[in-house]
Amino acid sequence: MSISYENLCAFLYREARYLDERDWDSWLALYAENCTFWVPAWDDDGELTEDPQSEISLIWYGRRAGLEDRVFRIRTERSSATIPDTRTNHHISNIEVLEQDDKTVKLRFNWHTMSVRYNHTDHFCGTSFYTLDVTGEQPIIQDKKVVLKTDYVRHVLDVYHI
Repeated sequence: MSISYENLCAFLYREARYLDERDWDSWLALYAENCTFWVPAWDDDGELTEDPQSEISLIWYGRRAGLEDRVFRIRTERSSATIPDTRTNHHISNIEVLEQDDKTVKLRFNWHTMSVRYNHTDHFCGTSFYTLDVTGEQPIIQDKKVVLKTDYVRHVLDVYHI
């Protein structure tokens, strides 16, 4: 199945909206059971770490079950990082299709998220790389790699910041 550029953009915008609205069930449904969700860290030489299994990552989930656990902690107030609630606003730009065939689409895009908590607005920005399975009615995220370009994070970073 081929998917149009417009539908790819709509998919990304929908994911951002789900995060902003804290619609966790809809957000989780965008991810395959065996998806990876990775935010590599920057090393001392200013290079990104390359292996989430042996190097430090800012966030690493090797399956959707990890994301589900994170959402459970957010919902049940078992996460001090999310109390009080953080309000976010995601902006997406420069969406590029890198590779596409009948089964998968690889894409990249830039993003900027504003996060409001404790009467303070933080800004996060970066580039995301997705591999989408496009064989079903709707795309589903197989792999998500987020390169956080923000050098200084003054508090905890969570899945809804990126």
